[in-house]
Amino acid sequence: MLLESTLNTLQTRTESPRRAEELGTLGYLQWLAGLPRNVGYPKEAERALEMAEAFEDTDPAVQAFCALLRESLRNPLQVLSLDMPERRRRGGAKARRRMV
Repeated sequence: MLLESTLNTLQTRTESPRRAEELGTLGYLQWLAGLPRNVGYPKEAERALEMAEAFEDTDPAVQAFCALLRESLRNPLQVLSLDMPERRRRGGAKARRRMV
């Protein structure tokens, strides 16, 4: 359920490629934090990737999410680059309504 919600959130228009990367990173962290303790990461990452790939061509933030999943599966012992978004005002609800 959390994966579907995360993917839904990532399917938004973004104002720049940098913002898409930021949203993809935040989506990955949300998904990761929501994993149950008793599941294997590789299996869940493959499942998430399988679901997300359908939206990868049309949504840049989903593409960034998929890239993080692939990198984590390809190099499981390497630290991922998970830069947090820079703190700045983005226009709040008014700006979000304009993007829809």
